[in-house]
Amino acid sequence: MTNNISKITILSLFTAALVAMPGLSRAEGTNAPASPDQTAQATRKNNPPFHGNLKAVDTTAKTITVGTLTLQITSDTKVTKDGKPATLSDAVVGEPVGGSYTKTADGKLNAVTVHFGVKPKKKAINN
Repeated sequence: MTNNISKITILSLFTAALVAMPGLSRAEGTNAPASPDQTAQATRKNNPPFHGNLKAVDTTAKTITVGTLTLQITSDTKVTKDGKPATLSDAVVGEPVGGSYTKTADGKLNAVTVHFGVKPKKKAINN
């Protein structure tokens, strides 16, 4: 009888291990890449957007003012005008502008992207 109890105990433990395996293997895969929506949300949180009309441009200090924000243009800033690569000298006060920025430890706002002019229309994808 003791022999039967030992067999039943071992079989029960083996069965429990088999049942738990699929759950454990799924838990290991939780480091999956972020979905596009999660990536976009993280980007917006880390690089808040701005938009409005261009209030001022200072090519010497390499800054633009949009509303109450004064943004620093750096060598890493991606600048476009009407969907094409541009420079700070292409900016025209009063025109629409948008983009995103990061805030530095010293409180400056560094532009990550700046889009002068109207937003270009997306091309339709032909299947």
